[in-house]
Amino acid sequence: MNPPCSHSLSEIALTSAQAREQAAAMFRALGDPARLLLMECLMEGERCVGDLALFFGQEVSTISQRLKVLRNERLIERRREGKHIFYSLADGHVTDLIRSALDHAQHST
Repeated sequence: MNPPCSHSLSEIALTSAQAREQAAAMFRALGDPARLLLMECLMEGERCVGDLALFFGQEVSTISQRLKVLRNERLIERRREGKHIFYSLADGHVTDLIRSALDHAQHST
């Protein structure tokens, strides 16, 4: 049997259970390749649903549903301008998260 390690787990600063659950929900939302592709597109700047649907060759309702999942996890924000709703990444943390995940995936193959 190995002797116990000299580092105590009680010294580790853990996040709250609520924060871990929110982070897990965020990763689940990003776990779909189609939603991740939307996030990658939004890294380039704000876009309206119609432009995203046209760009991806998909129905507005399909894009809207994906955006709703991302918005529910506070990964993106929206703003209305007349009849158009524009979406953008919520903040720099989200940009960093997406960029890091994509960079990691490209370098681990």
